[in-house]
Amino acid sequence: MRDLRGWVFDLDGTLTVAQHDFPAIRRELGIPADQDILAYVASRPELERRQLGERLDAIELRLAAEVKAAAGAAELIRYLHQEGVRLGILTRNLRRVAEQSLSILGVNQCFAPEDILGREEALPKPHPDGILKLAERWALAPTEMVMVGDFRFDLEAGRNAGCRTCLLQFDNVWPDLADWHMPDCHTLLGHLRPG
Repeated sequence: MRDLRGWVFDLDGTLTVAQHDFPAIRRELGIPADQDILAYVASRPELERRQLGERLDAIELRLAAEVKAAAGAAELIRYLHQEGVRLGILTRNLRRVAEQSLSILGVNQCFAPEDILGREEALPKPHPDGILKLAERWALAPTEMVMVGDFRFDLEAGRNAGCRTCLLQFDNVWPDLADWHMPDCHTLLGHLRPG
């Protein structure tokens, strides 16, 4: 793990405390309970898609103002930045939500602006598009990279791109998708520090 040269992080639930109540968002937008929010919005006719998209953007921007750092997240990012590895964000959120969240965490200077990919810059996870874009920009093979996240889509995106995966969650609910499993960023940082 210490030899990896590119680290791609999910945002909500990974670097920040999970705050998206997806069932509530579905109810607010009138999306069926069994549907993926972004896939459902993308499937709608143009006018409805645009209206739903605007409403979803407003919800995410509202939530971004209340973001809180996950345990050890800022310290982990600063450590990796000092180690000289490439750092990226791949989120199904808006890029501006990610930028605002990173600023609140105090680590926005650790990420090149072009390495923060939201749903406008890359196809949503589990599609590997964002990871592959970062690999190309960084001139790294996906095998030199890791996708770190808290949900199946993060791990599937990593697998689909051919990179390593790290699940940050108390329960290892997708053992076949995660190369590493840690309960949180604090534990991951302890694993990376020598000694």
